[in-house]
Amino acid sequence: MIVLWTDALIFLLIAVAVILFLSLHKKEHFTRPWKKVTQSRVGMASLVFLTFFMLIGLLDSIHFKPAQAEGNTIISVLDYWATPIRQQQEKSYSAPFSAYLYSKELIRVKDQESYWGYRRLEYGARHLHDVATEKWGDIFRKAILGFAKGAGVIIAIYCCYHGLRRQAFFQSKPVNLVFMTLLLLSGMSYMLVDLSVYYHVLGTDKVGEDVFYQSIKSIRTGLVIGTLTTLIMLPLAIVFGILAGFFRGWVDDVIQYIYTTLNSIPGVLLIAASILMVQVYMANHQAQFTSLVVRADMRLLFLCLILGVTSWTGLCRMLRAETLKLREMEYVQAASALGVPRYRILIRHILPNVMHIILISVVLDFSSLVLAEAVLSYVNIGVDPTTYSWGNMINGARLEMAREPIVWWSLAASFIFMFSLVLAANLFADTVRDAFDPRRVSV
Repeated sequence: MIVLWTDALIFLLIAVAVILFLSLHKKEHFTRPWKKVTQSRVGMASLVFLTFFMLIGLLDSIHFKPAQAEGNTIISVLDYWATPIRQQQEKSYSAPFSAYLYSKELIRVKDQESYWGYRRLEYGARHLHDVATEKWGDIFRKAILGFAKGAGVIIAIYCCYHGLRRQAFFQSKPVNLVFMTLLLLSGMSYMLVDLSVYYHVLGTDKVGEDVFYQSIKSIRTGLVIGTLTTLIMLPLAIVFGILAGFFRGWVDDVIQYIYTTLNSIPGVLLIAASILMVQVYMANHQAQFTSLVVRADMRLLFLCLILGVTSWTGLCRMLRAETLKLREMEYVQAASALGVPRYRILIRHILPNVMHIILISVVLDFSSLVLAEAVLSYVNIGVDPTTYSWGNMINGARLEMAREPIVWWSLAASFIFMFSLVLAANLFADTVRDAFDPRRVSV
C-alpha cells in the first residue's frame, strides 16, 4: 500500500471528525440541531448524495502498486475495480453509446477498395453483430437489469431495517426518503457500471479515454480541494477571529492588518506564483517525484495549501464580529467578574456560540472551492494536467466545442457531476444553517 500526502490528510480529517463526534454526541447543544437535520427530508437526501460521492472519493484515496505493474505505476482501489473501463481505450472521439468513431477516416478492407467511413470501435459495442437493429434493445435490457440489481439490494436492506426495528413500512418520511434516494443512486450506479462494460456511456475524448471513467475519477479531486482546504483554513480563521474579537486592542489591530494585507494581494496571482514555485522545485528534485501520480499529488496538496491560506479571511471577519458581540453578553461578563480564566471563557462560552457560523461557512465554502478548482484548472493554474478533475475536463472541452460536428459530451459530463455535488452541498448547507442558527431555534 502506498500513502500519498493527500491520502494521509484525508484519513486524518476523517479521524478528527470521528473524534469530535464521539466527544460531542451526548452534548445537548450539539445533538438538538442535528436531530432537526435528520428530520429534514431535503437535508437527508442531500446528505445521502454527499456520502455517496465521499465513498467514491475514499475508494480512490487508497493507493497501491499492482504486483505485475511496470515501472512506478500506482493505482487506487477504484482504478482496480474499474479496470475494464480504464483499459478499454479507443483511437479517438466517440459519441455516448456509439459503436463507431466520431470522425470519418480512410478504411482499408482486405481484397476490397478503400473508402471513407466511420470505423467500428475496438471495445464499444463490439459484442453486437448488427448495430442498427440490436443496439438500442441491448442497451434497454442491460439498463433495466442493472437498475433492478441496484434497486434489489436497497429494497432488501429496507425490509431488513424495518424488520429489525419492527416498524410498519412507510412510517417515517425522512427514513423513507433516504431509502428512496439510496434506491435511485444504487440503481443508477449498477446500471451505468453494467453498461460501461459494453459501451462508452458518456463517449470518449480525443485520445479515446472513457469520459465516464474521467468523471468518476474527478470526484476525488473535487472532494480533496473542498475538504483539505477547509482543514487548512479553519484553524487560522477560528483562532485569529476569536482572539481579535475577544482581546481587541493591539491583538485586534495586528490580526486585522494580517488579513487586510492578505486580501489586498490578488488571489489568482498568488496561486499562480505558488504553483510555478512548486513546478520549479519538482523540476530541480526529480529523484523525489519518480511517479506521475506523486507529482500530481504534490501539486494538488500545494493548491489546497494556497487556497486555504487565501480563503480564511472571510470566516475570520465573521467570527471577529460575532465575538465582539458575545464578549459583552451578561454570562461572559459574569464569568470574567468571577475570575474565570480567559482560555476557559473562550472554550466554554465563546467557541460553542460561534459553532453555527463555522459549520455554515464550512459547508458553503466547500461548494465555492469545488467551483474554484474548475475555474483555476480552466486557466491552467489549477491541478496538474495529468490529474483527473472536472476543471481539466472543461479546459479540454474548450477546443472540442469548436469542432464540426461539435463534441459536447466531455463538457456535459463534467457539468452534470459538478452540478450534482455542488447542489447537494448547498441544499445540505441550507438545512444545517436552519438547524444551527440560534435565531431560528424555536423557544
